[in-house]
Amino acid sequence: MMIDDRKIDGLIRDILAHLPEGMTQVTEDLRKNLKSAVQAGLARMDLVTREEFDVQAELLARTRALLDAMEKQIAELERALSEKDSSR
Repeated sequence: MMIDDRKIDGLIRDILAHLPEGMTQVTEDLRKNLKSAVQAGLARMDLVTREEFDVQAELLARTRALLDAMEKQIAELERALSEKDSSR
């Protein structure tokens, strides 16, 4: 999955904004190290994009609807078969 650099940069800006004022000298080194650490951590995670998630959610919803329809049809066939057997 491709990670959006803007989001990573925003996260790093938020982290750096909470550092004490005396840390400003090491900010650029910290920024580079944080960015590398965040990118490496995210790369190791098993993540999907929102688009991929939405596609899979839609597919699951359609599959669920088909399964529900099949279950209903099977129940109707079983009921019809049961009625046929009981009428003999």
